[in-house]
Amino acid sequence: MKAGAFFECMIRTAILVDGGFYRRKMKKRQDSPEEAANTLFQYCLKILHSFKNEECFLYRVLYYDCKPSQKIVYHPLLKKTINLGKEPQFQWNTAFLNALCTKRKFALRLGKLADEQARYLLSPDATKDLLNGKRTIDDLTERDFSISIKQKGVDTRIGIDIVAMALKHQVDRIILIAGDSDFVPAAKFARREGIDMILDPMDSPIKPELSEHIDGLKTVIHNFSTKRTDSSDEEE
Repeated sequence: MKAGAFFECMIRTAILVDGGFYRRKMKKRQDSPEEAANTLFQYCLKILHSFKNEECFLYRVLYYDCKPSQKIVYHPLLKKTINLGKEPQFQWNTAFLNALCTKRKFALRLGKLADEQARYLLSPDATKDLLNGKRTIDDLTERDFSISIKQKGVDTRIGIDIVAMALKHQVDRIILIAGDSDFVPAAKFARREGIDMILDPMDSPIKPELSEHIDGLKTVIHNFSTKRTDSSDEEE
């Protein structure tokens, strides 16, 4: 069989990863940046090879996120400004993106952060406890606050890439690792163009309108937030 004919019978597959969603999933595991990058690399391989009796060719893994913020933000509990660029989370996110760049077939699609809107917010649980009288302001700790910065352009880039790959017939299947319904219009368009649209919410619940406009759900590792210590994190 000629090489061209071989690839024609393969199912060309693109894997698109909503980076903010993935990092939230990784947070409880407390992996190092390199471990988190390796885990995503292996996860993509597992989902690619999970389709029984099919030969899948990986077109590319596209990872969508933003570079971490270096904004100086006022912390209401500590009553002082915090330089986010010197925080451990900045170092982790930077190292994680750098590690992803070294992975074969990975490409970063970076949006921007709305730095001007950056602020520390009190967690919903702490807010509920305060309103119910279970806690007082003096009981609050740094762990009850988290930085809130909205991303700009990430969802748009995902939608544009889905539409572009469908129009150019670059792939036969798109696997989207995400957990919300912002991608419904792009998913509907891709399906009309004959693309097999698969969603992997990594065990997260999804809205009915999203499940209505995809061709299937697939999660290859359940209880993902639990850190594993086997050899599955090693690159192949």
